[in-house]
Amino acid sequence: MITPPFTQLNTPYPATAYIKGFLNTKGIPAGQIDLGMDTILRLFSKQGLQDLFARVDMESLQSASPNAQRIFTLKDSYIETIDAVISFLQDQDATLAHFICERNFLPEASKFDQLEDLDWAFGTMGIRDQARHIATLYLEDIADFIIELIDPHFGFSRYAERLGMSAQTFDSLYAELHSLTSYISTIMLDILRKQFLDAIPTLVCLSVPFPGNLFAALKCGQWIKAHYPDVKICMGGGYPNTELRSISDPRVFEFVDFITLDDGETPLINLLSYLDGTIEASMLKRTFTLENDLVVYYNGSLYPDVKQEHVGTPDYTGLSLRSYLSVIQMTNPMHRLWSDGRWNKLTMAHGCYWGKCTFCDISLSYIKDYEASSASLIVDRMEELVDQTGERGFHFVDEAAPPALMKAVALEILKRRFVVSWWTNIRFEKSFTSDLCRLLAASGCIAVSGGLEVASDRLLKLIAKGVTIQQVSQVNQNFNQAGIMVHAYLMYGFPTQTDQETVDSLEVVRQMFEQGVLQSAFWHRFAMTAHSPVGLQPHQFKVVNHTGLGTFANNDLEHSDPTGADHDLYGAGLKKSLYNFMHGVCLDYDLQEWFEHTIPATSLPSDLIYRYLSKPSLTTPKPNQKVFWLGGPMIFNPETNTLDITTKKETYRLPCLALEGKWIEQLIIKTSASSDSDHLLFKEMEQGFIDFGLSDFTLFWHGNLMEDLRGIGLVVV
Repeated sequence: MITPPFTQLNTPYPATAYIKGFLNTKGIPAGQIDLGMDTILRLFSKQGLQDLFARVDMESLQSASPNAQRIFTLKDSYIETIDAVISFLQDQDATLAHFICERNFLPEASKFDQLEDLDWAFGTMGIRDQARHIATLYLEDIADFIIELIDPHFGFSRYAERLGMSAQTFDSLYAELHSLTSYISTIMLDILRKQFLDAIPTLVCLSVPFPGNLFAALKCGQWIKAHYPDVKICMGGGYPNTELRSISDPRVFEFVDFITLDDGETPLINLLSYLDGTIEASMLKRTFTLENDLVVYYNGSLYPDVKQEHVGTPDYTGLSLRSYLSVIQMTNPMHRLWSDGRWNKLTMAHGCYWGKCTFCDISLSYIKDYEASSASLIVDRMEELVDQTGERGFHFVDEAAPPALMKAVALEILKRRFVVSWWTNIRFEKSFTSDLCRLLAASGCIAVSGGLEVASDRLLKLIAKGVTIQQVSQVNQNFNQAGIMVHAYLMYGFPTQTDQETVDSLEVVRQMFEQGVLQSAFWHRFAMTAHSPVGLQPHQFKVVNHTGLGTFANNDLEHSDPTGADHDLYGAGLKKSLYNFMHGVCLDYDLQEWFEHTIPATSLPSDLIYRYLSKPSLTTPKPNQKVFWLGGPMIFNPETNTLDITTKKETYRLPCLALEGKWIEQLIIKTSASSDSDHLLFKEMEQGFIDFGLSDFTLFWHGNLMEDLRGIGLVVV
């Protein structure tokens, strides 16, 4: 199983590890390689840079940019320092941070022109983070040189992405695949050649999650076909699942033998059975292949998709986890988290429990086929991965993690006294109460990301998002008060979005940053896809689809929005303003200052979000909600009639009546979140209060003592 160049620098893309974990449950031997990471490490090494600079055409260099000429002039400095920098970014040489930050060690080119602003934007980083950011800029300078003079397709997290994006026909890719092999491809194929010297597989599976992996995958297929024609090749992953569902160009099958769609477990098992001769081709599952020079699609399998409880634990065996690079590329806090350090990838649930958003591919299996795992199984897999990888960080890559399952996972983590940190994608559900957020934080949840999207109640309704601006504001506040960072996905250019709504959306975002309930965000331009409700029924959303059915990729649809704003005018201003808002500056600017064209004034009151956040919470615990204590050891001191509580941060002494103190002491023992006993229901707590000889529970629950205890760590979820 191969992940072709390029995905992330800091952690392997998990698809092959998922499949390997499943194959382990079937006793099927399989190997995996991250060909992208292997290529990066070969390229960014002393020998790699010596070879790189030796390939430079001197005539081309004469007409190159001053920046490229400067890098070439400093080539010896790059060659001398590259191994040390890579080692540092692999967390193998932390002491080098001081030398890097002196700014006399690494050569600098144009990427460093922005360093002064970025130092300001990052604030007072620790010495190691500053050094990692400087080292990242150093690598990006080399990347710019490669793109200009060696290989224009290169990118750290993508390769030849332009060829894979919106490729309705295979013509450009086919021509490029038959042109002179690029330097990056040469390195990649040499690594692949050495893998085949170690073992010749029966089947090669190419994982293609993104457009930036497609060309390299096909290049690998081309090489294997030329040198090992008996080896069969299958391609799967996110790109085929969304883009290639109607493929009809037979030329693609000069590079692969099969293309499978959606979840890969059962299609792969069926494919192995077919290659073993135990089933006919017609019994394959969601698989394209070529017969008589025609592309055919087989889906006659009698086997259902594998349930989540049976997919196994991801297995990273064969991937050199200590070789990945912990870089700091962007000032966006969530993007920094995404690229900083290696995260174990897991899912709590397959698909999306909401499955209604009209911009989303809700007609496809990876969204519509919802199936949750049990909390105990999820935490079992987390423990296995910690033992396997030595890493305690987890990124749950759900479309939207279900709040109830998040709660169950958090409780399971606390019950096992399991130390992890984790983050995930969510919907801003009203069920994310203050108490639930505190419980999640206690279990190690450090961040969430969710879709605020267009930040307009009318458009949120049109999107069928199922949230309102007020709800998002209050949920964000709950997460923030629990110490959990919030990142919002923002969208502009949704069908019928007016100039006024775009400006008002920006005002909502400004106020959320101003009120401190949002730490990170990113604006995306709306893209109409073939498998979303907007793409399937554009007339209902008053847009015009200008894209016909192609013979290769069919997903992104070119369209026009006759009733909406001129969305192209807003992109730069939205992103520039957001950059500043994320760093707490320019929040008092008039919104007009971010745009070169005239925009309408916002129609929203300047304190809208403040008003939403100021509304008192009127929620009362439900009888069947569970009560948990997160606050640390507590004893009742009868001599002083006080509750003495020792938390991780400080010690509290709360005065109370003797009978109340004794009841609370027993309550805390029963409700400890790390206890193995069955947890107390709210109605049981109320009855226990009465049985203890106390009266008027409602008055006591809303009194000062219980308010203090709730502030310290008593939660009801």
